[in-house]
Amino acid sequence: MNRTRRNHLGAVLLLTGGVALTVGGRAWAAGTTTSIYGFAMMDAGYNNKAIDPDWFDAQRPTKLESFNNEFGKDGSTFFSVRQTRLGIKTSTPTQMGELKTIFEFEMYGVGVDAGQTTIRLRHAYGELGKWGAGQTWSPFMDIDVFPNTLEYWGPNGMAFFRNVQIRYMPIQGDTRATIALERPGASADAGVNEDIVGGNVHARFPVPDLSAEYRKAITKGYVEVAGILRDISWQDLGPGPTDLSGSVLGWGITGSSNLHLSPENLLKLQIVYGDGIENYMNDAPVDVGTKPNPGDATKPIKGVALPVTGIVAFLDHTWNKHYTSSIGYSRLDINNSEGQAPNAFKNGQYALANVLYLPVPDVMMGVEVGWIERQNKSDGFKVDDYHVQVSAKYNFSANLGGAR
Repeated sequence: MNRTRRNHLGAVLLLTGGVALTVGGRAWAAGTTTSIYGFAMMDAGYNNKAIDPDWFDAQRPTKLESFNNEFGKDGSTFFSVRQTRLGIKTSTPTQMGELKTIFEFEMYGVGVDAGQTTIRLRHAYGELGKWGAGQTWSPFMDIDVFPNTLEYWGPNGMAFFRNVQIRYMPIQGDTRATIALERPGASADAGVNEDIVGGNVHARFPVPDLSAEYRKAITKGYVEVAGILRDISWQDLGPGPTDLSGSVLGWGITGSSNLHLSPENLLKLQIVYGDGIENYMNDAPVDVGTKPNPGDATKPIKGVALPVTGIVAFLDHTWNKHYTSSIGYSRLDINNSEGQAPNAFKNGQYALANVLYLPVPDVMMGVEVGWIERQNKSDGFKVDDYHVQVSAKYNFSANLGGAR
């Protein structure tokens, strides 16, 4: 254990450029520039409605209660440092073009770690010339649409997904094009047909997801279009007389833009539409639902890709060198399948406004007010939450190396 820790520390201390250093038996490339960066961030706030306790510091409409008192009494205060982040980037000139790498993590637990302050990988990615591989932003999303918010999760109607991928970038620069093969994945909701589905139906992904983007630089910013195709399959491994195996085609398109209305005002826009692409949305439930299949005793129900629509419209405003604000609205709508339960998520809304104060470089403080709403499929249940949040953020960075 001590030996491992010592070797890791030695690797960090020897991150310097201009000469070839040997670390762990390998030469550190001459001319490599290394940037170590990140920030420490504290959030504190209040939710006036009960929210899933694993998501106490995130404004996600899907995590509001789906029936009265699902998460207990209303009103909760939270404190968190889970947005805190650390990353390392490198850049090395080579005969095949620039070699770039990024390794970045934060402390925001999700999945089995939801609600915890623990290490979560964000990026583990490398690029050489026009090729890249690893985990980073999907080409189907546009990270530049994300507004300047304090709240961590962001607009629910935005396409937002970091995924493992292999990508080719035939056009690079302000105008760019990207094509990628991405790690497939999806989720399903058996709904009222849970007894029929049982535990014998398992997902199967025979081919990777195919995504692509094209961004055109314009005088006041850019416009971007992106698309994705997905094969979502499942197989029934049960011994019974039924065979619920099947597949659906998932597909989606997005249009997005950043427009500089003036030197002080940046408008961020996106619209998303598709079937079975909820996995790529910022806050959406499942990709596949069920519906009856009358007349077929061996396949009494079928899986269907759920149509989804998302919109984002935010304005980032700079008041002066010390104050900025962001204000905007987002929405996500699901066209539920017949087999989903009455309390299944149907649509969610998200809105907020803030004032951010930058007293000195690399320090930010701010206050934000927001609103989210959830509406169910067909039982008439609707719930909303108002929140207020204050945050403090302290950036740091150090650059090492480079050609000499």
